[in-house]
Amino acid sequence: METDSKISKKTSQTILKLQQNEITEHAIYMNLAKRVKKQGDREILQRIGREEGMHSKLWSKYTKRELKPQKLKVTIYSLLSIILGYTFVIKLMEKGEVVSQNSYALLTKEVPEAHKIYLDEQKHEEALINMLDEDRLQYVGSMVLGLNDALVELTGTLAGLSFALQNNKLVALSGLITGISATLSMASSEYLSARSEGNADAKKSALYTGVMYIVAVILLVLPYLIFPNSKYIHALVTMLIIVVLIILSFTYYISVAKDLPFKKRFLEMATISLSVAGLSFIVGILVKKFLGIDI
Repeated sequence: METDSKISKKTSQTILKLQQNEITEHAIYMNLAKRVKKQGDREILQRIGREEGMHSKLWSKYTKRELKPQKLKVTIYSLLSIILGYTFVIKLMEKGEVVSQNSYALLTKEVPEAHKIYLDEQKHEEALINMLDEDRLQYVGSMVLGLNDALVELTGTLAGLSFALQNNKLVALSGLITGISATLSMASSEYLSARSEGNADAKKSALYTGVMYIVAVILLVLPYLIFPNSKYIHALVTMLIIVVLIILSFTYYISVAKDLPFKKRFLEMATISLSVAGLSFIVGILVKKFLGIDI
């Protein structure tokens, strides 16, 4: 690799990483912009993408190389944007920058303009990203409501029924009936609540609440459909693991997309759900014992 004779090999490698990252992010932003329907957000993404391309060209003066975007990375982030939304993907990219502020400080010793580029990029892109107005993030409250209620209510119900019934098919049947009824109840309650607050998109709020609730219902009931009838403890343990994984995934999504603390929210949700499950399991034991029910 030909580089400026004044630049060390380590600095050249750092600049090459920066150049590769910039040209790849240029491709990602432009790809995202093609799929975004909202005109304002599309223009913001195109603007950031053009700037990333300019940065890549600037670094190419030092590396003397022309790089191409990493196709696999572009594909992965494009798929994630379809599933989780473009705001999440963009903020995830920003959190995963290949060169840290400390690395930039070292780079500045040999490339004086590097620090200014870093500051301009950070301030400008952060301002642009904060201007994004993705629809799904406006309904995070509805999503949290649906997921929280489903996890707390259904975790407790399934845990209690696991010992009371000791039959996976019966537990699954009861869980599905309870879950579907609760989904309809929660969605309608969210709709009425949103309407009473003058929300013009009450139907969307209800939809997000209902979808999150029914997805949680399906995932939590699934172990009881997979394991044999007598393996109710196995199904219960698997269900609790799924609960933790759902909380982990959703909390991470919210923490990245909305710039909220991850650890505190995860521990809070996990503690509540698992505590309810534990108490409900004890209730199931007591009910079975004192009522003398044997199924």
